[in-house]
Amino acid sequence: MTTIQPATALPSPIPSVFVSHGAPTLIIEDSPGRHFLAGLGKRLGRPSAVIAVSAHWTTRSPSISGAAQPDTIHDFYGFPRALYAMRYAAPGAPALADRVRALTGAAVDPSQGLDHGAWVPLMLMYPEADIPVAQLSVQPGATAADHIALGRALAPLRKEGVLILGSGGAVHNLGDFRFGQSDVAGWAEDFAGWLDGVLTAGDEASLAGWKTLCPQAKAAHPTDEHFLPLPVVFGAAGNAVRTERLHSGFEHGSLGMHAYAFHGTV
Repeated sequence: MTTIQPATALPSPIPSVFVSHGAPTLIIEDSPGRHFLAGLGKRLGRPSAVIAVSAHWTTRSPSISGAAQPDTIHDFYGFPRALYAMRYAAPGAPALADRVRALTGAAVDPSQGLDHGAWVPLMLMYPEADIPVAQLSVQPGATAADHIALGRALAPLRKEGVLILGSGGAVHNLGDFRFGQSDVAGWAEDFAGWLDGVLTAGDEASLAGWKTLCPQAKAAHPTDEHFLPLPVVFGAAGNAVRTERLHSGFEHGSLGMHAYAFHGTV
């Protein structure tokens, strides 16, 4: 397994990427996850556009944002005031949203903005906010296999330099959230290790069956939404998936901050 090196030119096709966005305070705190994301844009290169698959936009069926100038949504409560003043004023991507609709059958939502699952990592990765962004929803009522298929339908866009960026959490159990704690529960490490093995092996069947195949799945993800961006971007790699681990580690006791890039044939 290799690691992405700093890039001056975009690889073709561009990999699809999964990142863990942690707590909303990630963008203002000094942490390994923040430093990783702050350098990721330069490592990947500049995409033509971004489809941000956010854990924080859940719908019954796939939807893609079609706003020409998406709002910055502060979809969290009780955090430092500085977070609520932040804006990520990237342009939207209505034409790309129409392409996604044609490829996947997703509904185009002209009013959806960018929630913190999208704008927090993007503000760190591409702070100039000059790359068009459309946000794609996840469906907690659907399976991981459904999300892999959704991502696979998007794979041709990678040949056009579109970054398909999944933003969720490798391990996301807020019931065990312990602010500032460095000790990590054994079940969290076990799940992260199982997931890492599945992804680095390109094991689509195990990824699709994660909820029944891994004993720690329910503890790691009491609800599915932070996991589901991952199978989307895995599917977006296309065929013969090759996985690159970009970052690993935990923050606040229960938040797995692992990140991966996926390459494959389109």
